Amino acid sequence: MGLEGGTTLQAARIAAAGLALLASGAAQALSIEDCTRVTHISHGGEADHIDLGEGRVIWRDWWSQEGSATDITVMDCAPGNALRFRAAEENMNARFPFDRVDDALKVIATHESGARVFATLERMADDLSSFTRDVRIETLSDETCACAAFYPETRGDKTEFVPG
Repeated sequence: MGLEGGTTLQAARIAAAGLALLASGAAQALSIEDCTRVTHISHGGEADHIDLGEGRVIWRDWWSQEGSATDITVMDCAPGNALRFRAAEENMNARFPFDRVDDALKVIATHESGARVFATLERMADDLSSFTRDVRIETLSDETCACAAFYPETRGDKTEFVPG
């Protein structure tokens, strides 16, 4: 299940970022296509990486082995702050199955369509906590693939992402 429920705003941001890169002649340190990958032998990985603009990215972690799960991460690359939550799961534990991916993406798109000063991870977490699971905000010390691809200049003191 992808992030295809995205908005026109997201598509416009991606197109604008691509045009800006072409116009500047700059190259990304890492191709975003490299971030769509299997991270756990045949049954887990990352996909659907999107640049939300202003140093923020989103992607989906998936799991599918005797059960399935979709976790979504929205990350502010420079500080390394990540909003993570479970948007769908089935047969992962004793909890009832659910799929709220589309609803979660609508909440994020609504926040992202306004001024970034109001689109905080904390506000998103508050809105998502009523219908998704395991909502948390963490500060990561390692650079993520999406941040390395879209915003390599924001690495700072974080451990550099190395594809592998």
